[in-house]
Amino acid sequence: MKDIFETFKPQQLLIKKYVDYYYLDIKPDNSINEFQCFPHFNNTISFYRSHIWSENGEIIFSNANSTLQIFTPIRQKVLNVTQRGEVHRVVIVFKPWGIQQFYKDLNFANYITNYDFFEHSEIQKIFCTTDTSTLALSLDRLLLRRFNYVENSILERSILYIFNNCENFSVADLSSTIGISRQHLNRNFQSYLGVSVKKFHEIVLFRKTINDKLFENPKRNFTELAYEFNYNDQSHLNKTYKNFTADSPKSFFNKGTVLGNQDIFWHLH
Repeated sequence: MKDIFETFKPQQLLIKKYVDYYYLDIKPDNSINEFQCFPHFNNTISFYRSHIWSENGEIIFSNANSTLQIFTPIRQKVLNVTQRGEVHRVVIVFKPWGIQQFYKDLNFANYITNYDFFEHSEIQKIFCTTDTSTLALSLDRLLLRRFNYVENSILERSILYIFNNCENFSVADLSSTIGISRQHLNRNFQSYLGVSVKKFHEIVLFRKTINDKLFENPKRNFTELAYEFNYNDQSHLNKTYKNFTADSPKSFFNKGTVLGNQDIFWHLH
């Protein structure tokens, strides 16, 4: 089997509301693979076919191991990933208010590595094919079995407001629009998304600048990018990138690789 990295979309309309995309990652001859991924408003569940999570956070293959299931929350910092040995994983990338529609009573603010999101018999179905259309249908069906709509109008309206008003945003304006106090607003974000309102907005704005530079206006310089997204100046943009990536914007984009056809942009080592 050759290396595969493919992104693909859900096919069921209901699932599309809460899942951004899936991806398949196969490296049959891998010895060690290291990469960095960066702050994102999405969160994921990764299913590794036969792996363990080591004490130092490495993901290690062994035929004797069972499936490793990892929930990764909304990321505020650089995530360093090390995969040792063969890799075969399937990943669900949820929208911000997505995973809560399928799983309850979990702490979605922290990494979860000790919970069976899918049962063993179900997981076998997603590892028996590399055809992404078949895989999408299987994942859709497995999620549909777990769907139980959870309403939170505060979060739903707030998330939509932030995406629609990202370049001219203040927590005070959002609080006034929703009609609740800033404290109550922040409690909702911290309780259900694991980040503050301010941090969530910063991450959304950061990801919008990445998508613009990579996919919409690659020739735009960083001064123009800062102006377009209402940063005070390029220095403010540089500071944001330094905080989120430990790099300047120029270095960040030069080091990165786009994987698949969605918004995955990692630094591969």
